[in-house]
Amino acid sequence: MDTRISNISSKYKDIISRSILISSGSPRVYQLGPKKEKFGTMTRMTVGEKKVGTMNKTIFFVGETGTGKSTMINALVNYAMGVKWEDNLWFELVKDDKRGSSESQTSDVIVYDIFGFEDETLPFSLTLVDTPGFGDTSGVEHDVIISQRLCDLLSTEEGVQEANAVALVLMATTNRLSDRMQYIFNSLMSLFGKDIEKNILALITHSSGRRPQNALEALEAAKMKCARNEKNQPLYFLFDNCLKDEREEYYEGLKTAHDTSLKGMRGFKGFLEKTQPQKMGTTFEVLNERIRLAACIQNLQERIDLSEQKQTEITQIQEALQEHKQEMAENKKFTILFNEAFKKKKKIDYSGWWWFILGKRQGATCCTVCEENCHYPGCTMATSPALCKVMQDGYCTSCTNKCPVSSHVHEDWFYEVKSRRVQKTLEQIKKIYGKNETEIDNKSSLLENLKEELNVLTADWKKSLDEAYNHVVTLDQIALNVISMSTHVHLDVLIEKMKDKGDTEKVQKLEEMKSRENKGVLAAVRYCYGRAAGKAV
Repeated sequence: MDTRISNISSKYKDIISRSILISSGSPRVYQLGPKKEKFGTMTRMTVGEKKVGTMNKTIFFVGETGTGKSTMINALVNYAMGVKWEDNLWFELVKDDKRGSSESQTSDVIVYDIFGFEDETLPFSLTLVDTPGFGDTSGVEHDVIISQRLCDLLSTEEGVQEANAVALVLMATTNRLSDRMQYIFNSLMSLFGKDIEKNILALITHSSGRRPQNALEALEAAKMKCARNEKNQPLYFLFDNCLKDEREEYYEGLKTAHDTSLKGMRGFKGFLEKTQPQKMGTTFEVLNERIRLAACIQNLQERIDLSEQKQTEITQIQEALQEHKQEMAENKKFTILFNEAFKKKKKIDYSGWWWFILGKRQGATCCTVCEENCHYPGCTMATSPALCKVMQDGYCTSCTNKCPVSSHVHEDWFYEVKSRRVQKTLEQIKKIYGKNETEIDNKSSLLENLKEELNVLTADWKKSLDEAYNHVVTLDQIALNVISMSTHVHLDVLIEKMKDKGDTEKVQKLEEMKSRENKGVLAAVRYCYGRAAGKAV
């Protein structure tokens, strides 16, 4: 125990005795030692002991990388513990590892439970959900994983089932709605169900205490759906991020910063007290639908690719049979040279950052009967096919034959459609495309079978196209924001293929959805493409 604990209010002695002193300045800074637990593949950090019958409030923290979500959580914990300016103390729950502002400090979704301080400033315990920052240098794939990890959190019994608040952490220094910021706002809104709108509010960090005019204008320009005040403006509270800074030189300035944050905390407390918790069921459906839509689109593209390669293969065989019709009539032997479509297993490259974080759990869920990738990259919690989110009621919602779970594997490989130049005899081709013994020597039957093979493949991808369309329609009904960056791309694919299919009614519906895209969505698209181009250089 620190020898100077006796000079500190007795209510902190027990906490300090279980903490690590990381700075002996003013204020003295201690690292809390929460109990770390794993539930599934998720992590929970707990401070204190839960009291039976105590009210609890759950807060999700989301936002751009570098805005200070971790600092915001630390500030809320200190406020809950009753730490005052005159205590000259600061407790850290989330470690500050001094990463750059473009790199997310939080590498995965983490749940923090804060118990035992209900008699201090808050009449309730806290469950704080810290999420990785959007717009991280790791790339767009990093942002997609955030969505899937939130889905994992909501899907487990030990996870989180409701939210009192979704706190969008935003810097007061945000001075305009850049393409990057529009992408981040767009991505955040796409995570939640429509019923969570009034629980979303802005926590403005790095504030001087003045009205954050530019940040608010950015929220309005982005058409951010959130709780609003009596003036119909986005609801927000102000905070400063220098609460643990050394006080000796800038005492007065830091005291003002502390008072700004204290006022913000009191306002936030009032919001939590009067706002009803919202069940996360609809949000869970939104996240699930986005996962299934992405899997469906990928499967659709693979089926179209296979269909096109099979089209080439069958056309070449048909042309060759026509060229050799004389030999066929005379029962002479001959061979045909053509491009054969086939599938092979390809190992997954686990070199990326998120593969390391997730311990190779994503893998691929594949159907061994249809030889299709039902979900790749796969779910972050699917250690077996049964846990994959494309499975429903014991069957796959993705593969062609909607096979049972037992026909699937979750492996470190996936199926890849390839083409190879081969030479086969007429007898070998007949065995591939002939349905029964009576058709073996029948040229017309063989040609019919070739055509039927193409029809089946076309029907398969058209069926997958309709399934993807249904996912988009469902999202339109339940999502706070249906047009995410990924959905924008999916809509383009669906509109193009629906036109090929000739389904004018569905084309009209999809184009109506796409027409809702404002300039902000297009700005988000520009950001993503610019980001990808920058990484490619």
